[in-house]
Amino acid sequence: MVALYWQIGQDIIERQARQGWGAKVIDRLAHDLRVAFPDVRGMSARNLRYMRDFAKAWPDFEIWQQAAAKLPWGHNMVLIDRIKDAERRLLYATAALEHGWSRNALDTHIDLQSIERAGKAITNFERTLQPPSSDLARESLKDPYKLDFLGLGDDAEERAIEQGVVDHLTEFLVELGVGFAYVGRQVHLEVGGDDFYIDLLFYHLKLRSYVVIEIKGGKFKPEHLGQLSFYLTAVDETLSHESDGPTIGLLLCRSKNEVVAEYALKDSNRALGVAEYELLRALPDPLQTALPTIEQIERELGGVDE
Repeated sequence: MVALYWQIGQDIIERQARQGWGAKVIDRLAHDLRVAFPDVRGMSARNLRYMRDFAKAWPDFEIWQQAAAKLPWGHNMVLIDRIKDAERRLLYATAALEHGWSRNALDTHIDLQSIERAGKAITNFERTLQPPSSDLARESLKDPYKLDFLGLGDDAEERAIEQGVVDHLTEFLVELGVGFAYVGRQVHLEVGGDDFYIDLLFYHLKLRSYVVIEIKGGKFKPEHLGQLSFYLTAVDETLSHESDGPTIGLLLCRSKNEVVAEYALKDSNRALGVAEYELLRALPDPLQTALPTIEQIERELGGVDE
């Protein structure tokens, strides 16, 4: 069906080039197709315009066959509507096919710019992990992580963010990306009789490795990596199975100096990454004062009831 739509789109482009835009090629073709094939659906003027745009979006027959031809037509409509750049469109088409994204999931990932942020975290994986795990691990981390779905402002404390992640675990797993499985929050580790607690612990199904995530409320500091490296060693020694890969650490901070982060990572032999996170921005003062208070809302509702 998709191949047929592409061919119809090509025909429309050629007819419009010969007859001009004023010839109402699409409207006449839609009418003729409905008359000739009254039982065939999907031949409305609106859908024919999508077919034309589809053929324009994928002028190279061989390239569009690699991904777009294997996706449902609804996915292709999303790609046409949302992405004008051909290279970016191909990336999202390929990802949707590889990961089995639904139409809504594809739309969400385009909104989140998931592909553009993938592989952007500062890491030392090239030095601390063996290929191809190093490449997969690097592409598994993003920068920044968008946590606006937590509903927390920029002044949120670390523990509030941790709790928010657990409360919105489905959304956080979508933000993390394919392959992450949740293990726990404030995971207890006992080392030498002392107690330690990991902020968030995940397991990556493709890497076959635990992933320790530590959240810091302020700017990145090199000493943060010392604590995270200790947790990675403790997980390797106490939780990991002999078939698991090296544990990976991700430090999420509100901001970072990239040069400082790169220098700090060079001194570590553990697989570590540093990325920023984004919460809800505070509302401007005029907007805050314009919003009604809870008491005002309750009074208004009370008045209606009376």
